[in-house]
Amino acid sequence: MSELRAKLDAKKPSTIFFNFFKYFAVIFASLVCLVPIVVCVFTAFKTVDEYNATNVLTMPQSFLYLENFKVAFTRANMLRGFCNTGIVLVFVLALSIMISAMLAYILNRFKFFGNGIIRNLFTFASLLPGIAMQVTVYQIMYTLGLINHLYGYIIVLCGTDVISIYIFLQFFENLSRSLDEAAILDGCTYFGVFFKILFPLLKPAIVTSMLLKGVSVYNEYYMSNLYLQLPELKTISTSLYTFTGPYGSQYNYICAGVLITILPILILFLFFQKQVYSGMAAGAVKD
Repeated sequence: MSELRAKLDAKKPSTIFFNFFKYFAVIFASLVCLVPIVVCVFTAFKTVDEYNATNVLTMPQSFLYLENFKVAFTRANMLRGFCNTGIVLVFVLALSIMISAMLAYILNRFKFFGNGIIRNLFTFASLLPGIAMQVTVYQIMYTLGLINHLYGYIIVLCGTDVISIYIFLQFFENLSRSLDEAAILDGCTYFGVFFKILFPLLKPAIVTSMLLKGVSVYNEYYMSNLYLQLPELKTISTSLYTFTGPYGSQYNYICAGVLITILPILILFLFFQKQVYSGMAAGAVKD
């Protein structure tokens, strides 16, 4: 009876229209996401003359033409950009993860006056656009002599990461307080409880936060262009700006450079996608 009712419901005009709209929306969203990537791939393998003579959706004559990648890597000094970006990523991720995890531990495990206010302030801070505060931040950086220094740029990026804090807060909600109590009864300090008991249990949250924060730092352009103006301090995102100018942009080299910069993040995501999905799912559900 239930199967017959399901078949009758499937033939209703409203159900047919809903299914058509559902699949159309999925296909349209997929095309919106894939078309820029396809255009970038096609353009990266075209010669200058071929790019000027064809439209962006025309396939290149050969996918073995790698001169654009060689020119992009050498002229943009992408090796230096990768090195600078790698240094920034190591320090920013280590400091941001540690600060966010410790803040979440304090806010979750200790109840004190102003706890809710601090959480609300974090939410309010996440609503403020970063560009709107750059005038004040730039004045502070200039006064302290932190412009054109990697450590100054690292300090700016190590600001409070609200998303990571809330990811860790959700994980701490799922960790029983009996773990803390048992460790304290055995003579463990609060620092010992955090570093020896709780922090090792946060691996899914750590991987998720590292990838989210790492991708944002890896792709960050505005502040790196603002605070790192010397050629030897270019990051991977600002190095691609080499091929833009007042007389036009060399998009075949830019697209080749974009594909080079995508590869490291894509490889990391493929290796850690299980941890990312499990971390997001576990952090979204409270027992």
